[in-house]
Amino acid sequence: MDVLVVGAGPVGLTAAVELRRRGIGCRLVERLPQRLPFAKAVGVQPRTLEIWDRMGLVRAALDAAVPMRGQLRYVNGTEQPRTDLALPPEVPYGFAALPQYETERILEEHLIRLGGRIERRSELVSFTQDDDGVTSRLVTAAGEEEVRSRYLIGCDGAHSTVRKGLGLGFRGGAFPEEYMLADVEVDWDLPPGYGVRALHRGEDGRVDDLLVCIPLPGRGRYRMSMLVPPELSAAPAAPAAPAESAAPAVPAESAAPAASGVAHGLEGGRGPALSDVQTVLDRLSPRPATASALRWSSVFRISHRLVDRYGDGRVLVAGDAAHIHPPTGAQGMNTGIQDAYNLAWKLALAIGGTARPGLLASYDAERRPVGEEVVGRTVRHAAEGVQADPEDPATLLLREAQLLVGYRDSPIVGPPDADGADGDSGAGPAPRPGDRAPDCTGLTGEIATYPQRLYDVLRGGEHVLLLYGADRESTGGFDELASLASELTGHQLTSYVILADGARPPAGGTRLPVYRDTRGEFARAYATQAGPTAFVVRPDGYLGTRLYPPTAEGLAAHLARVFRTPRPEAR
Repeated sequence: MDVLVVGAGPVGLTAAVELRRRGIGCRLVERLPQRLPFAKAVGVQPRTLEIWDRMGLVRAALDAAVPMRGQLRYVNGTEQPRTDLALPPEVPYGFAALPQYETERILEEHLIRLGGRIERRSELVSFTQDDDGVTSRLVTAAGEEEVRSRYLIGCDGAHSTVRKGLGLGFRGGAFPEEYMLADVEVDWDLPPGYGVRALHRGEDGRVDDLLVCIPLPGRGRYRMSMLVPPELSAAPAAPAAPAESAAPAVPAESAAPAASGVAHGLEGGRGPALSDVQTVLDRLSPRPATASALRWSSVFRISHRLVDRYGDGRVLVAGDAAHIHPPTGAQGMNTGIQDAYNLAWKLALAIGGTARPGLLASYDAERRPVGEEVVGRTVRHAAEGVQADPEDPATLLLREAQLLVGYRDSPIVGPPDADGADGDSGAGPAPRPGDRAPDCTGLTGEIATYPQRLYDVLRGGEHVLLLYGADRESTGGFDELASLASELTGHQLTSYVILADGARPPAGGTRLPVYRDTRGEFARAYATQAGPTAFVVRPDGYLGTRLYPPTAEGLAAHLARVFRTPRPEAR
């Protein structure tokens, strides 16, 4: 077996889907007997929707989610300026809310379509690794099992067995406050699609009461979080849930292990009753409101921690196993999904034998700085509020949407002196190697003449070479560059020609698919130069390099950062 993935939450499911989509054999094990019916992580960022687009499952997510249009804020009962989540028109998706169990359902159904499945009631208890692979010991419903795999990925949460087995550092701290979560319906007349943040500041200016509500699918349904009253603290032994609460208590197997040393996540035992939620609403709700239809509730704790490295040898960690932090801005699950997405394509190349030695090291080099930034930012926002961030509102919104995540310092992008990004194209700043590849519309093909998005062209692909030409003269040699790129990647790269509107195709034609930039949006989004420009888009939708002008030497230099140089007999 190629890969054992531990943990079937959104992160582990993403890893398994992306591995199986590339033909990599993997098993996905999960200790829980069934999917938990709790709306834990509910915010879905625009960048995650872009990822799901490339994975081929975004339609199912859009059908199940509700839009997040903004946030209504109140301090001591006084309404503050409204935050509207309005992104630039070239961004294809907005913000969404979707219960975590629905995210897991959509990913699991996609995994099943790819021939995979979740092996439930299967718990990793220990592992050892050597130069050739990893030997793991599982406890399953049928008894103990020893599993041999080439790699092991720990997506097993804040109390990760994989992380502890590797002996990774997990430094950070815990917030002293306890919170309660509740999934309820309310009858207020606030506009739908807006989150609500109502807080109370005492005479010393400190927040001493808090209500945060995130809309969920359904009429008047919200996931609410509040400070927990002393009688519901999870610190003492938890009493039995009262009959008044129709919500299921958090089962023991989902609670934080007592010996983990990490106070993060849902606590076992009693959940708040509907009357506890109503008490907070009576204090803080901006409109008179009655809560009903309590689906579930729990007390939870928050820590902020980051591993000192994202793996060791053939064992790697992702998601909450690598970083935990406050839920401010809905960054956690989305960051974990991007961890798994970044790792899967690199792992597939390594297993397939076409990766340059050391490619997997770029996983830590790219994703650990992202985790560090997210932990720091969410801790700052939890203490001071998002509005205290020094960035301008437009930049802050793009960062919260995770559209500014990038890898300019990565060892596998560039070379930087070949990107041509400092040229004056008159179209604004150019995306650099390591930046997210922007979307655009208005591309028409030679047969299908309706306008398409660039993301339609990239969907489902691996590495893609985009060759832009403004006139016939600039497109000479495109076929040769595409052939070279295909050869150097073991035929794991697809090439397309994009022509400026009105430009004639190369003399004698081309064997490559051709799209016309009928609206000039590609030229603007990518700040193309007057002459030919080449872009390599990675499988995770980031620019690997930008070449102006494109040369065989520059293209080969970039691809050698990712791919093993083919042997002469293989060429």
